[in-house]
Amino acid sequence: MAIRTQESLSGFIASDPQLAPTTKGDPRLYVRVGQEHYRHEEDGSFTQTETTYHHLVMFGRSAERAAEQFGKGDNFVAEGYTRHSAYEKDGQSVEGEEFVAKRIGHDSARTRYEVDRTSRSAPAVTEQRDIPAEFTAPSTAARPASSISL
Repeated sequence: MAIRTQESLSGFIASDPQLAPTTKGDPRLYVRVGQEHYRHEEDGSFTQTETTYHHLVMFGRSAERAAEQFGKGDNFVAEGYTRHSAYEKDGQSVEGEEFVAKRIGHDSARTRYEVDRTSRSAPAVTEQRDIPAEFTAPSTAARPASSISL
């Protein structure tokens, strides 16, 4: 079976999260996000260049959870897709892009946190997944290259 992939976006939350209902009454989260960019120099060092800012939105229960768990300055990694957006601001028509996040989490490379593994009431979270035995315990010996399939 093929690996399912989606676009990803990483950066930092640049504005206070805004949770508001859509016209249909569904929860919608909006945040401005920033991405730092770097240029690789010939000597092997990196020079920070311009930081860019973008729109990120989320919908439904995921939006509500993200609004509770994220704040300005938090580093994140999100999965979703980019879409064209058009809206009116101060009487002017504005067009651009926004990232629609389906999932979002704190960037573990830049954030210290603890994981709470207590059960939630949602069935999808509390069900035990059927994970093959070879993936449940770390191996003490390296696997031979011939056992790795690409």
